Amino acid sequence: MFRNDKRKRKTIFDVFDEIFYEFFEDLERELQEFQKYLSRTAYRGIQEAEKKEFKGPIVYGFRITIGPDGVPRIEEFGNVRKVGRKPEIAEEMEPLVDVVDEGDSVRVIAELPGVDKEDIELEAVDKTLIIRAKGKHRSYYKEVELPARVDIDSAKARYRNGVLEVVLKKVEKTGKGRKIKVE
Repeated sequence: MFRNDKRKRKTIFDVFDEIFYEFFEDLERELQEFQKYLSRTAYRGIQEAEKKEFKGPIVYGFRITIGPDGVPRIEEFGNVRKVGRKPEIAEEMEPLVDVVDEGDSVRVIAELPGVDKEDIELEAVDKTLIIRAKGKHRSYYKEVELPARVDIDSAKARYRNGVLEVVLKKVEKTGKGRKIKVE
């Protein structure tokens, strides 16, 4: 009449436990495969760099941010670049850069450790700030896209403790027209 059944009836919580357990197992497996892939890729890049007799550090990093439009952005820095399917190690590093829109001005902050103030060259063209630095042991290069047109003559730059800070005033767009004298 009554069965002595030791099977337990599943609840909704048991189902969620199984789903989460499977999800995290899959995630762990994918991360391990990705780590193996990165190890193989980096090892090949180092082997090729040794063939070219490259001297200096091998640096790679990335930062993920959410832009004002809500879209995630991945910014890479260092001297490892992807060329085709292979990594390539360049002698110039790409510095980590922050661009801050401050209303009437734009502030650019770049990390350039290992160079002197005299080694840094800045050039502003239209909506782009070009940063070059060539020190005894390190070189940097980065083209920074600015959020607005800037007044190049208003630029002020300061370098202290490996951090470069550049402040550029925005060019104001006025809706008013300007009279032009006809000669």
